[in-house]
Amino acid sequence: MCGLVGFVGHGNRDDLARMTSAIAHRGPDADGFHIDEPAGVFLGHRRLSVLDLESGKQPMWNEDNTVAVIFNGEIYNHAELRKILEGCGHIFRSAHSDTEVLVHGYEEWGKAMLSRLNGMFAFAIYDRRQKQIFLARDRFGEKPLYYTHSGRFFAFASEIKALVCHPQFKRVIDERSLQKFFAHGFFPAPNTLYKDTYKLPGGTSLTYDLSSNRISGDCYWRFRLEPDDRLATENEGMLAEEFRHLLARSVKQRMESDVPLGVFLSGGLDSSAVFALAKQAMPEARISTFTVGFEEKSFDESVFAREVSHVIGSNHHEERLTLATARGLAPGILSRLDEPSGDPSILPTYLLSEFTRRHVTVALSGDGGDELFAGYDTIKALMPAQYYQRMVPAAVHRCLRQLAGQLPRSSRNMSLDFKLKRALTGLSYPEELWNPVWLGPIEPNDLAEAFEKPMEVEDVFSEALELWRTTETRGILGKTLEFYTNFYLSDNVLTKVDRASMMNSLEVRAPFLDNDVVDFARRLPNNLKYKKGRRKHLVKMAMQGILPDYIINRRKKGFGIPVSDWLRAFPAVAPLRPVSGFNAGWVADRWREHRQGGADHRLFLWSWLGMQYLPKNAWVQ
Repeated sequence: MCGLVGFVGHGNRDDLARMTSAIAHRGPDADGFHIDEPAGVFLGHRRLSVLDLESGKQPMWNEDNTVAVIFNGEIYNHAELRKILEGCGHIFRSAHSDTEVLVHGYEEWGKAMLSRLNGMFAFAIYDRRQKQIFLARDRFGEKPLYYTHSGRFFAFASEIKALVCHPQFKRVIDERSLQKFFAHGFFPAPNTLYKDTYKLPGGTSLTYDLSSNRISGDCYWRFRLEPDDRLATENEGMLAEEFRHLLARSVKQRMESDVPLGVFLSGGLDSSAVFALAKQAMPEARISTFTVGFEEKSFDESVFAREVSHVIGSNHHEERLTLATARGLAPGILSRLDEPSGDPSILPTYLLSEFTRRHVTVALSGDGGDELFAGYDTIKALMPAQYYQRMVPAAVHRCLRQLAGQLPRSSRNMSLDFKLKRALTGLSYPEELWNPVWLGPIEPNDLAEAFEKPMEVEDVFSEALELWRTTETRGILGKTLEFYTNFYLSDNVLTKVDRASMMNSLEVRAPFLDNDVVDFARRLPNNLKYKKGRRKHLVKMAMQGILPDYIINRRKKGFGIPVSDWLRAFPAVAPLRPVSGFNAGWVADRWREHRQGGADHRLFLWSWLGMQYLPKNAWVQ
């Protein structure tokens, strides 16, 4: 995995070097630069060597040095594309670099190349002939890419911290984006913490024209459910076999590496499936697996990971995340993020990545399985929620919510009181807001008080609402799956995994997000994903006989941590550094209520910590 930076306009080599050094953790093995002073183009790259260790240096050029690429990611079908391009007359200099496929692919197909790529990627192509810079990001946004455009200054980078290093960058907090962060717990693309700075959404590209100083964007792919009703009449066993074949092929593709490789293993269905299929692909190998455990039993899945490791066979490695460890890790992790994260599971993800990197350079994960195949707890709540909202008068609902607020607070993972309170909070709003409210740190009615100004729900939740309203699939289950896959997966889950892993120079690959696996999931009728209360129905069928039944059918825990209790112990003093537009008294009340045990504000307080631990120079203009 790698990191890339570049800018057009005022600046020099020192500026480029600072920007590139800021993301050295993404690529500790080598750096590369290209400076075209007459054109005012500066390109920088940091490399984590995974494929073609000797001849994969970047920027990488075509034969006549008119097209260059800097690239972060992996193209899993690069060998197939290389053969096609060689047949078209292109001459490759590298042995088997997937990066070089992008150079010649762009020459041959232009922007249409994107529809041929199967991989995770963010790249920038400098086209000298057209006097353009072409940026693109993979379908789901596994690999990050940010850009800023102000006046005659245009810059891009894998992380915002690189952009901040340029003297032309303006560190002005975007208050509307900040409100969106506290509504969702993450920044929905294209929003970022700063004005005039944007996250290129997954599945999109951007072209910057050097002559006109204009940018133009294009969406080349978006996840849409298009269930094929004919599949509903097919034999489920045959469909399960087809899915298993597709996932196995994806796993095998993602095991291509010139450096050591392992598997994240939580003991849940998705990661266990990836591990089992990896073992089938390399039956003679002793694959390394990695997991994080907790002292709090309701959160701990390590026993299941150990059992899967024993049954399938691996070199298993385990670390435990305790309160003391969390207290030591949190400030450093949160201060190294570009922008705050409202997902506390970044702590165990970081720890998992850190100790995995001691043994391997690449790890496979089960990310994407829950979103594509209906694995989340909220899926089971959708039909009861619809019935409840139709049948229960608003006045009765308000009373029920007040009563639920009086229930004793439990610190157990996904406890009944936590789920009931979150469910009733969401049901205080229209159906199109249920999912973001169930996941968010601050509910819509509290945002105005928190920010001391009127809030338009349509503005703060605009991305989620537009997605819900433009989803063509019928029914609340389909709309919810599109919400999770297009919104929550891309802007929260994958962002968290990328940051936590790349802080440790670890590359993480997600077999469930393979093009063919995703297209299968898109066509699969929803009743084969969620059937008679059984989530991930077809995935479970596909893994029968490969994984133990008790692993396939056990209750989902999720990658949660006991953050509610932990926030009563750290930090020692509630942090209240002023944040743009925030009501300091409102925040202080939430800290006090939480620490006294009168309420559970874990999601908001963790999100607040994310802002507090950002470096001070990230805030000022």
